[in-house]
Amino acid sequence: MAQVLVTGATGMIGSHLLAHLRDSPPGAVVGTAFGPPSELPTPPAHVMVPLDVRDGPAVRDCIARHRPAVIHHLAAQSLPTLSWTEPRLTLDTNVQGTVNIFEAVLHVRETMDARYDPMVVVACSSAEYGASMTPERVPLDEEAPLLPLHPYGVSKVAQDLLAFQYWRNRRIRCIRARIFNTTGPGKRDDVVSDFAARVARIRAEGGTLRVGNLDARRPIMDVRDTIAALLLLAERGEPGEAYNLCGDTAVRIGELIPLFERLGGMALTIAQDPALLRPSDESVILGSNHKLRRRTNWRPAIALEETVRAVLDHELARRAR
Repeated sequence: MAQVLVTGATGMIGSHLLAHLRDSPPGAVVGTAFGPPSELPTPPAHVMVPLDVRDGPAVRDCIARHRPAVIHHLAAQSLPTLSWTEPRLTLDTNVQGTVNIFEAVLHVRETMDARYDPMVVVACSSAEYGASMTPERVPLDEEAPLLPLHPYGVSKVAQDLLAFQYWRNRRIRCIRARIFNTTGPGKRDDVVSDFAARVARIRAEGGTLRVGNLDARRPIMDVRDTIAALLLLAERGEPGEAYNLCGDTAVRIGELIPLFERLGGMALTIAQDPALLRPSDESVILGSNHKLRRRTNWRPAIALEETVRAVLDHELARRAR
């Protein structure tokens, strides 16, 4: 039996989680991969298996074979922008994939081992809150209405509520981890990684830094803090409950530019690009992490400058390869 199964182990959070667990005994950690390989190397002691979470029989066989004590369900179509053009893919991957995970646990319990009782940590999202995220209502707690603004957010609400009902009706222990803005080396399509990639290009080729809305505010959390929270929730979280995984404060996007200038050793010329302005962009995203803190004693430990430095160093190294 495996100690931990990580679906979506080649994604940004998944690959960092595998790296964090690199000192586990051989075979104790199993990761599933679908799509391109991770930018981070897989620790040699870990087992990697190909898996499309939309394939119910394959998911059932994977969980029956390894019977993990903890399942971190991170596999997803995770891009809100792509969800507009690929809503079926988004819903099939995120919703059906989650059903397949829980049904696989039930299959083991009902046909192989009645005592099988893993903890399933489902990676949900702050995108579930959507229209509830208004300046006068933040920081939102877990009781805020779920009013998603795009198909990706809808798919995450479905994941969240599926997890709740599998706990309530079938007693499968689970945690609904509502993850807010998280970044780190290997992240794509968020403001920190986008800025870092553009700064790396400017250092090599010159040019301007294209920006969108610099007045938006986001609670930028380091992936290492997110992983620490996920591991604590797997150990100490109350089954069936939802927890916001969020930084303490929301940072104005424009405040990132002086950080990139200092860490990149250069002055940046800024140009606003209308293509980077989103019509439904929330002016502020911020959740309350009090419930998470009370349950696990978690605290964010990584300073914003350290996060930006790690992402920029990664992008500079990628460009140098």
